[in-house]
Amino acid sequence: MMGHANHIAIEEPVLRRIGAVADSAGIAASVVGGYVRDRFLNRPVTDIDIVVLGQGIDFARRVAKEFGRKNLVVYENFGTAMLPLEDRTIEFVGARRESYRKDSRKPVVAEGTLADDLSRRDFTVNAMAASLNAASWGKVEDPFDGQADLERRLLRTPLEPRATFDDDPLRILRAMRFAAQLGFTVDAPVLAAATEMASRLSIVSQERITDEFMKIMRAPAPSVGLALMHTTGVLAVVLPEAAQMGGVDQRKDFHHKDVLRHTFQVVDKVSAGTENVWLRMAALLHDIAKPRTKQFKEGTGWTFHGHEELGARMVKPIFRRLRLPVEPVKYVEKLVQLHLRPMALVDEGVTDSAVRRLLFDAGNDVDDLMLLCRADITSKNMRLVDQVRRNYDLVAAKMEEVEAKDRIRNWQPPLRGEEIMAVCGLTEGPMVGVLKDAVTDAILDGVIPNEHDAALAYLLRIKNEVTSNSPEKRPRRNDLGILGSTEPR
Repeated sequence: MMGHANHIAIEEPVLRRIGAVADSAGIAASVVGGYVRDRFLNRPVTDIDIVVLGQGIDFARRVAKEFGRKNLVVYENFGTAMLPLEDRTIEFVGARRESYRKDSRKPVVAEGTLADDLSRRDFTVNAMAASLNAASWGKVEDPFDGQADLERRLLRTPLEPRATFDDDPLRILRAMRFAAQLGFTVDAPVLAAATEMASRLSIVSQERITDEFMKIMRAPAPSVGLALMHTTGVLAVVLPEAAQMGGVDQRKDFHHKDVLRHTFQVVDKVSAGTENVWLRMAALLHDIAKPRTKQFKEGTGWTFHGHEELGARMVKPIFRRLRLPVEPVKYVEKLVQLHLRPMALVDEGVTDSAVRRLLFDAGNDVDDLMLLCRADITSKNMRLVDQVRRNYDLVAAKMEEVEAKDRIRNWQPPLRGEEIMAVCGLTEGPMVGVLKDAVTDAILDGVIPNEHDAALAYLLRIKNEVTSNSPEKRPRRNDLGILGSTEPR
């Protein structure tokens, strides 16, 4: 990759201008951390961190003035400032010593030297700086031999690991994130300290934890970070529902495979096919309810009946606790709830009506569902794998045939609620939904054609019989539009 370099090439015009501001003010300024690391790794550089000897906020204000910017964001408590530019964000900080109080998320900041600042960085590969002053342009400061660790692809801490993690416990999770993103190995003493101090993550804000966790989920092979999270106990802190999937129980001649290990394989297989992080999250959560539905049945072995339904209901509380956005919740719920359905079609017979139902329930997400289902094949029995793949090919072919004929994926039932109320003399309430579902089911089952007049005639034919029964006794579709049954249809 590289020899040990005393200088790096700094090419960005914006850094030349910042260096000129530093020179005119008589201030020592360096670019630090990820910028230097990524230059050595020939990776694209996005955000830029600048460290100065003195007051970082004051220097940031000088730079903002030089650039004619009024959008500088200042964090007085942290002694930092951020300047958003068109294509990147530049962060400024004064060289500092910093640590967290034992019971606080807020750091205690004190001015320091460049050596102090580098020593309190998270890992040696991020504890390098390069000068922006003209007299020493690009000169590298590497007091902890970060270049050697880059060559070894090793994550070590500049100080003793417990001291580094005590300064900011989020670094425990950052170790796993860098391992996943860069394909690096975490040094054994670092892993030992992470295991010992995993509970210290509780003083870190949920937003910062979730930001690191989602960077792991966006990594090329998320399982690298997820597995480290599990072995150190961090997963039990961040996502305990997932940690509970770990382990194998055995009774008599029956055992079930480690659900967590299987899940990690599924996440990686999905990640190889898509960068859609919410589909990756669906892969992580698809079996999340297996620990809660696990039962042993004599002669049958282990069962997880209804885990797809319960798992779908667990998605929203998990997203809420992690402070993830609301918009993807229904998408993830849908994929978790439907992940058994394509294989159930094979078992029950791949009929037009069954395929219509799947296309209707999955809608535009059916291709993502099939990607998840194919990734869910992780058996070591290659004959079984080949058979399951052929089964999915059969389902996919039938879906193409039915979709070409019936155009169900974006289909809306021909009768709206307002018309049903008018025709049947009803006011708003659950019975309107029951009648709408009855008409929808008749179309999906091929009883009537997908036409308004046929649907209206069918409604008039069944309305008296349906309305004479209590709606509570009839199955209703849930808020995903999927029939509320734990049985695959």
